[in-house]
Amino acid sequence: MKIRIGIITVSDRASKGVYEDISGHAIIDTLNDYLSSEWEPVYQVIPDEQYLIESTIKQMAAKEKCCLIVTTGGTGPAVRDVTPEATEAVCDKMLPGFGELMRQVSLQYVPTAILSRQTAGIRGKTLVVNLPGKPKSIRECLDAVFPAIPYCIDLIGGPFLEANEDVIKVFRPKSK
Repeated sequence: MKIRIGIITVSDRASKGVYEDISGHAIIDTLNDYLSSEWEPVYQVIPDEQYLIESTIKQMAAKEKCCLIVTTGGTGPAVRDVTPEATEAVCDKMLPGFGELMRQVSLQYVPTAILSRQTAGIRGKTLVVNLPGKPKSIRECLDAVFPAIPYCIDLIGGPFLEANEDVIKVFRPKSK
């Protein structure tokens, strides 16, 4: 069975077709670079509506059996930016270290990274990670946090993700 990974782009304008969703495609491209495991994306573009973000995460975790859901967009301070709230509402456990590391990395590039509210959490056997909306920032953030993602998925009972070690090194503790 192929590994399924959810990609959710949260954007009023992209969901209306005002512009193309380059952020969601940047996540797919990055994961294609990282993963040597066979996987398939479960991809959706939705507006900045908390109830819709929550229901999409729930559906991808339960019905689509995604071991990982990566969101992009809706993590800033604007009124319509509610992705972290939706993530927190549907997750059983929060993993604030993901957001802390992503902000730390982003601050090396832009001072406004302090405004970002990315986070991560676990819903059942699914890891949910919120990324910023800009493709360049997506890659920078994923480069920082992805090394921990396969082991986290191991710990919550998900499939074994193998990475292309020429592109990114993942961390798993050595067995005794």
